[in-house]
Amino acid sequence: MASLYLSMTEAVINHWKANRNAYPQKFVLSPAQYEGYARTRRNGIGGAKANINEHMGIPVEVAEGTPGVMVAADGSEVSLR
Repeated sequence: MASLYLSMTEAVINHWKANRNAYPQKFVLSPAQYEGYARTRRNGIGGAKANINEHMGIPVEVAEGTPGVMVAADGSEVSLR
């Protein structure tokens, strides 16, 4: 799931560049994605003691059936794949 961490980070950076440093609303991950993301964070990627309920200050939600998205400031969804 390190690649998910990197995909999320890249999505935020691209969002900042395209939206005058505005933050996205949130990330929405499937339960399996969140479990892997949390495990990766606990193992030290992005800071072992970091809050796993947010990524770079952006809330992380869990929802069944999502492919894994970032919800942009305007409400559009950006795939994390």
